[in-house]
Amino acid sequence: MNIQTSAVMAPPSPKNFPDVGLSDVMIRDIVLKTLFRKNTNVVTDLAKAVCLPVPITQEVVDMARSQGLLEAMGTLGAGGAVSSEMPYQLTDSGKARALDALAQSEYFGPMPVPLDAYREQVNRQSIRNIQITRDQLTSAMGHLILPDDLIANLGPAVSSGRSILMYGPPGNGKSSISNGIRDAMGDKIYVPRAIEYSGQVITVYDPIVHSMAEEDIDNPNGLRRTARFDRRYVLCARPTVITGGELSLDMLDLVYNPTARTYQAPLQLKSSGGIFIVDDLGRQAEPPQKLVNRWIVPLEENKDILALQSGEKFEVPFDTLVIFSTNFHPNEIFDQAALRRIFFKIKIGGPSQEDFLKIFALVARKKRMQLDESSLVHLLKNKYPAISSIYANYQPVFLVDQMIAVCDFEGLPYKMTPELVDKAWDNMFVKDEIIVK
Repeated sequence: MNIQTSAVMAPPSPKNFPDVGLSDVMIRDIVLKTLFRKNTNVVTDLAKAVCLPVPITQEVVDMARSQGLLEAMGTLGAGGAVSSEMPYQLTDSGKARALDALAQSEYFGPMPVPLDAYREQVNRQSIRNIQITRDQLTSAMGHLILPDDLIANLGPAVSSGRSILMYGPPGNGKSSISNGIRDAMGDKIYVPRAIEYSGQVITVYDPIVHSMAEEDIDNPNGLRRTARFDRRYVLCARPTVITGGELSLDMLDLVYNPTARTYQAPLQLKSSGGIFIVDDLGRQAEPPQKLVNRWIVPLEENKDILALQSGEKFEVPFDTLVIFSTNFHPNEIFDQAALRRIFFKIKIGGPSQEDFLKIFALVARKKRMQLDESSLVHLLKNKYPAISSIYANYQPVFLVDQMIAVCDFEGLPYKMTPELVDKAWDNMFVKDEIIVK
């Protein structure tokens, strides 16, 4: 049963050493590597760097001291002032251990989240738990002129969290609609900085993909107080990953960095809890059928299978609203088995003449192009019949921008004329002709 978007439960902050969920050796080594790589020597700063509560960080420091890997430096701060915290430094044995750990993996800083714990958090904030209302979807797409029945078709598709195929002729707003779906969600989820599986670290949080919430940015000293959630996560807007013709199958696999000896999460894992948009499906080097075949198990079973460099395979959550967008008819690029696995198919057609004129008027007003009735009549009666009066949503922006470019060059006022319409129209289409080489 769907719940409201405001009900996302935060990952609880670990209260003790076992709650971290990692081996003692891994926790200790990440702390040693962080001390070695960063200019940090007091526990509060170290706790912030490794994203653990101060008491747990102090416990790790005490363990490392008992093993002869860390030593206290005294209590005097800079300039001889008495510091409120005991500074620590690596011993020679500690430096040797840190170098050995770095040779195995360069990863340091925030502690990773165990994969099992991450699965639990995915369930708490699942994309399938949200409930998008008609008002939310309409508000997010209020800047678009859409057919009356489109919101009614999109709403159930988005609320279900199931896959969507949007198809239709190019230039009719499939990408804009996808972005509107993203904007309609509006809530926030918790993205792990990194996850751990079988002793391997997989980085997930990506500033390019994830938008950190202001709450997280505005509280840089949150670790000095009682953490409201596990700081190994970052509070973010639900993520959106958009790919186009550049998408290839290897982008859906773990990326191994042989220098750092760590892994980077694939695109679909980074988009967990959000939206994965495959735009311009059919323009990729891989055949569309092959790309969709890669998604069959994730789409049906809500889990994905990834592989380490060793060849070991493991399951990760697949909690993503996948939106495929194509200019091709689905029957041209998919077999029926693939189409059956895409839950919703929504055709995005061109606007009616009435909606086209609404879009044209909105664009002209925004760009300060004065409309002229005779010029519009010329456009509709003399130009569009040449293309069977097939309208597309991109055309008003294209035509107005073309007319503005001519006006700017010629020093003319921004006013629509039949002559400007003709020049703009000539640039919108290329005539079929034989070019003599």
